Amino acid sequence: MNKNVISFISIVCVVILTGCQSTRDTMIEQGYPLAYADGFQDGCDSGNKAGGSLFDEFKKDVNRFNQEQDYAQGWTDGFRQCETEQESIQRQVRMSIEQQKLQQQTKSNELAEQHALEREVMKGVDTSSLKSLEK
Repeated sequence: MNKNVISFISIVCVVILTGCQSTRDTMIEQGYPLAYADGFQDGCDSGNKAGGSLFDEFKKDVNRFNQEQDYAQGWTDGFRQCETEQESIQRQVRMSIEQQKLQQQTKSNELAEQHALEREVMKGVDTSSLKSLEK
């Protein structure tokens, strides 16, 4: 694999692992209600999972969701935002892999074309005198 692809995937993994980690504390510092921040964090973890993250799991406090409007709204907002972000990251990774495959295929095609041209050039050339060099 190309070093650029490996670097990109490593960066994506770091982003995935830290994406919503401190969101709850930041939201509380910014004045969001605790219930909303808790819901947003749980929704974000769930949205990441739904978006394809292998590092998150579905989280939802059903009692709070049904009883606390702030928690429910935070959960819904967090789920939507983080699911969308996770899907975008997954798309970027797939695109990067496809670009790498395309570059490899292009290189392979160029080599095959070069070899075909070399064989064409050598047609009709007497190379029998070169056989003695093989030993």
